[in-house]
Amino acid sequence: MSLVDGFGRVHRDLRISLTDKCSLRCTYCMPAEGVPWIERDSILTTDEIERVARVCVSLGVTTIRLTGGEPLVRKDAVEVVRRLAALGPEVSMTTNGLRLAELAVPLREAGLTRLNISIDTLDAERFATLTRRDRLGDVLAGIEAAREAGFTPLKLNAVAMRGVNDDELVDLVEFARGAGAQMRFIEQMPLDAGHTWDRAAMVPGAEILQTLRTRFDLEPVAGRGSSPADLWTIDGGPATVGVIASVTAPFCAACDRIRITADGHVRNCLFARDESDLVPVLRGGGTDADLARIFESSIAAKRAGHGIDSPTFVQPKRPMSAIGG
Repeated sequence: MSLVDGFGRVHRDLRISLTDKCSLRCTYCMPAEGVPWIERDSILTTDEIERVARVCVSLGVTTIRLTGGEPLVRKDAVEVVRRLAALGPEVSMTTNGLRLAELAVPLREAGLTRLNISIDTLDAERFATLTRRDRLGDVLAGIEAAREAGFTPLKLNAVAMRGVNDDELVDLVEFARGAGAQMRFIEQMPLDAGHTWDRAAMVPGAEILQTLRTRFDLEPVAGRGSSPADLWTIDGGPATVGVIASVTAPFCAACDRIRITADGHVRNCLFARDESDLVPVLRGGGTDADLARIFESSIAAKRAGHGIDSPTFVQPKRPMSAIGG
């Protein structure tokens, strides 16, 4: 069986949010005081996550990415990885890196295969201003721990923001290359909790590349497939840099992702305004077949694209921290 939408896209990539909570307060994501958190008893249990993942694997899912919030805020994150890896798919994670110094090795031993670590700046003062936490040293230690634990390819993510970190793009690539990692720049998307996204503050992918070409020789890498990032070799390779231009060059036509929020709602698009609730089935005696039908129905209703450039576009009510990246 497989999850195929009305446009022929086969969905093999499952994103599971382990929690909506985060240990940072990035200005482009949430206000300083945070946001109203999901009630603890509404968060899916480890058993429920495992069950839902097993159903998705039976429907053709081959990769699972754990997200948040910050997934490593969840105390049993390593156990979640262990259980999901035992189901057979490749299991990866996106993290802010704050706990990797202690958890990189346990995560690797549990079966985690890949890591994406967020780092928007290399300047400690700027990091503290941007995240409202003085924790850059912990992120850098986490990156080193991930490298030593054998996570390859290691990917580093940065949201490119005008007047915030757009003067560091070259430095970030140099840092990533020196760490044996791939730097990936992400266009800022309208998913902040305060709904204050301003397209003028977003650094578009074309501008990111223009800036990088002042220092590097970039050549496109063929064979993107369903990956969200376009890749370029740096100075002939083997190092590469990626750009995720979700706003100016959307890759919806190749999207194979389906998302589950921390409180058990299925989303067929990052920007979807409709969700399908798994909890009544999970906690009401429903069967795995009932869960499968919810996933199939959600994917069948998936739109052709996110529609950010449409005059009818409305930002989702949930912020990124509550959706899962």
